[in-house]
Amino acid sequence: MSSSRLILASASAARRQMLDRAGIEFEIVPASIDEDRVRDSVIATATHAGIALALAEAKAFSVAANFAGAVVIGSDQILSTGDGVLSKPGSRQGARETLRVLRGRTHWLHSAAALVADGRVIWRGVDTAALSMRALSDTDIERYLDAAGDGIFGCVGAYKIEGEGIRLFDRISGDYFTIMGMPLLPLLRELRRLERVAA
Repeated sequence: MSSSRLILASASAARRQMLDRAGIEFEIVPASIDEDRVRDSVIATATHAGIALALAEAKAFSVAANFAGAVVIGSDQILSTGDGVLSKPGSRQGARETLRVLRGRTHWLHSAAALVADGRVIWRGVDTAALSMRALSDTDIERYLDAAGDGIFGCVGAYKIEGEGIRLFDRISGDYFTIMGMPLLPLLRELRRLERVAA
């Protein structure tokens, strides 16, 4: 296997866990980028999946610039309602508003990853999952917010499906890892091709 460093350009606990549980050896160096600026620069011309890819690549490039020879994984996720994208709610009020937008509707999570080494993208991939939320009442939303706590304020849809958030949904279609924030299976396939992980 290649001896070059493998770096995850993300502070996401979910992405770190995915790689850890897959038995991947990697380092963590969180990217420092202006996500709003990157999103705004492509939002007029890119698909929602394309926005996720642009963010993933920007994160990887940001870290790779400081680590010659390393292979850097950038990853990001966009939530699309079909007619727009949502950001992380940041507060209980924001979470309440997000859930009111999503209730009774299907939305899409676009999870992207990119591998960057020595100033070039050597692989990119994106996957999409569709999630249909129940027609929640305002009372349902308040009860959920009480139970879920502050941890959901940093989650783009104001839920964690690995916890109580799963009860918000009628139907989910797509890969679990994509929903968690990274297209893990295509990424692992590429890492095997690059001889970064055992076959």
